[in-house]
Amino acid sequence: MNNHRALGYGHTLRASYLGYVTQAVVNNLPPLLFLTFQSEYGISLEHITLLITFNFGIQLAVDMLSAVLIGRIGYRRGVVAAHILAALGIAGVAVFPDLWPGNAYPGFLLAVLFYALGGGLIEVLISPIVEACPTDGKEAAMSLLHSFYCWGHMAVVLLSTLFLAAAGRENWRGLCILWALLPLGNAVYFLNVPIRTLEESHEPMSLGRLFRQKLFWVFMLLMVCSGASEQAMSQWASLFAEVGLSVEKAVGDLAGPCMFAALMGTARVLSARLSGRVSMKNMMLGSGILCIFSYLLAVYAPSPVLGLAGCGICGFSVGVLWPGTFSLASKSLPGGGTAMFALLALAGDLGCSFGPTAVGFAAAESGMLKSGLLMAVLFPAALCIGVLLWRRMRPE
Repeated sequence: MNNHRALGYGHTLRASYLGYVTQAVVNNLPPLLFLTFQSEYGISLEHITLLITFNFGIQLAVDMLSAVLIGRIGYRRGVVAAHILAALGIAGVAVFPDLWPGNAYPGFLLAVLFYALGGGLIEVLISPIVEACPTDGKEAAMSLLHSFYCWGHMAVVLLSTLFLAAAGRENWRGLCILWALLPLGNAVYFLNVPIRTLEESHEPMSLGRLFRQKLFWVFMLLMVCSGASEQAMSQWASLFAEVGLSVEKAVGDLAGPCMFAALMGTARVLSARLSGRVSMKNMMLGSGILCIFSYLLAVYAPSPVLGLAGCGICGFSVGVLWPGTFSLASKSLPGGGTAMFALLALAGDLGCSFGPTAVGFAAAESGMLKSGLLMAVLFPAALCIGVLLWRRMRPE
């Protein structure tokens, strides 16, 4: 093997963790700037909603194509390209809108296109790269990996808030350029770490055989509900805190999306520690019920403090859902390989797209963001039904 691959699999894991931090930047930096986009460029709530939809819609398209194409281009080329595209898109948020004087929206769409392509490839590739590493404790490793999305989310909120407070909100473009350096550096890192594929460990299952597995479709349902439950709150938490709860932006960002991310990461670390001792099915059912409660608390809380608490509790409740489904799918269908991870990511991103989009349109229709969040209770409710179906098919 080439010398540049002699670093060891510990570095592969670290690069993967940074990949999930990049994914957090892609999904959570733009929402912090939504109000700025509205005030500086006059972009409506409906058009901002469409930016979210476009982001996750592109990631969906990448997921669909990846199920077939990743095997041809390889993990390394795919994951390096993903980070370069993400860097171009994040920097593009600062640059592209001003290329269309008088109508910045095409520039935003172009930036979203690039970082969504990168984010979609990261979502498809990082989990199977970690799953294929020759390490023990796969469930714990997967939960820990996904916790870095949460720590990345926190870092985005905290560091961005500090930057905007120190440099001024009008200098938000510099913030985007700085964040773009992370995926650029990680692209170089991924060029120098060893990467195995799942197909080296298990004989791959054909797509036709995978589709005939009833359990696979239960996993797909759980991924849709997980993505919708998570992003319906995550994407709107900042704006909800500012507009729905009438708190200042810095306070809202720290106590809303930042607390959401902190508690989501805590839940993932906790589930890694409890791996093997507590049934994942029970954890997911309990999480779904807690998620329903969190949305109701955010909507009906009599005070902004309790409303923000609902945002945070929602983060804790969704923490285990996505990585738990990935791990158990890999364990239950070991021959699913890269195609299965791509399809599960497709289902998750479908939920990530549909959840906040449904909230945005329901809010625009009623004129109240709280009405949109109330409708989102349907997502964790459907997840609980999916877990009960799973229990019936595979009792402990």
